[in-house]
Amino acid sequence: MTIATHISDLLYRYECVILPGFGAFLTQKVSAQFDEKSQAFYPPKKLISFNAQLKKNDGLLANYLAGAEGLSYPASVYKIEEFVHNLNLQLEKENKVHLENIGGFSLSSEDTLQFEPLENTNYLAEAFGLGNVPATSIKREVLKKQVQELEEKAPIRFTPERRNSKSYLKYAAIGLIAFGLAGFTGLNIYSNQVTQHNVAEHQAAESQLQQKIQKATFIIDNPLPEITFTVINQIGNYHIVAGAFRVEENAHLKVDELKNEGFNARYIGENKFKLHQVVYGSFQTKTEAMEMLRKAKKSNEGAWMLIQEL
Repeated sequence: MTIATHISDLLYRYECVILPGFGAFLTQKVSAQFDEKSQAFYPPKKLISFNAQLKKNDGLLANYLAGAEGLSYPASVYKIEEFVHNLNLQLEKENKVHLENIGGFSLSSEDTLQFEPLENTNYLAEAFGLGNVPATSIKREVLKKQVQELEEKAPIRFTPERRNSKSYLKYAAIGLIAFGLAGFTGLNIYSNQVTQHNVAEHQAAESQLQQKIQKATFIIDNPLPEITFTVINQIGNYHIVAGAFRVEENAHLKVDELKNEGFNARYIGENKFKLHQVVYGSFQTKTEAMEMLRKAKKSNEGAWMLIQEL
């Protein structure tokens, strides 16, 4: 599998996937919409954009590549560097390059990198497999014909041509409706009487029960011990990873080190690569997490954001 395929897989799960040394692919959710030009409804999707300023390795692509292809982390980093080198060579020779299922890059006359995403690829997992739905126009003549066929079976006339033909049916229908309303009104009165009776009986039974409870005496020889519940504060799903260690003891040492520096650091366990992860902190919103990530990268360029419910 190519590096582009792995990037494509990650775009379904993450909002930002960095190709170290080249740039970052960003996704943004767009709600369902109606296109007047094509007269069709389109499902919600993720729009892909590219930012050439985000080039530092955040570990996401390298870790995913290592797990998918059974490589070590340094080998994954080297393979990514080789892939980026080939991309730059192809851009220099042909002024364009295409990444499968993602889009194409080209160089403008000012040597500016331009990105054109694929329109037919939807990276929103919730809308996977959904296509556009054409909005067909309503043919009123066809509906009129269907109404006329219904008039042959029903005594009520809908179309103007037949509405005035047999007026006596109109009065018969009015009488039928009036009779139905009278029966419905009588049924409502009876229903209300039954409801009021049930409420009164319920109140009387509840009053007797309260009197018996007040007269009762409860004696508990062996009272149950006091139970204390500890409420766990909810943590956010945005985590700024400080590092991942093969030895768990090193991870806990890193937590102590970061706490001494003033961070709300903690150990979050093993990931799927059997590495023990330590985070600077966890946050409820992406804005808070991005602020922490910028602060962390001043002293740790390898810090990156993990979006996961723990």
